[in-house]
Amino acid sequence: MGRPGRGALAVEMKRLNAAGLKAAGYDERNRKLVVETATGTFEYANISPEIYRRLMSSPTPGSYYHEAIEEEFTPRRIK
Repeated sequence: MGRPGRGALAVEMKRLNAAGLKAAGYDERNRKLVVETATGTFEYANISPEIYRRLMSSPTPGSYYHEAIEEEFTPRRIK
């Protein structure tokens, strides 16, 4: 059995007003976070809903992304 839906997940992207970050989206069922940055779009697996909530509500989403997501999880470049 192959994996359905190769490539980017169909997640609703929400704009982020942060240095280096453009938007982020989250698929809670599959626990996948998609982050659009100035250098590309990346997918992160096994992300808890709490991490996504903290990213979106952070006063400094760029800092939170670098410290809690980028340094802790391995991205898969999707664009």
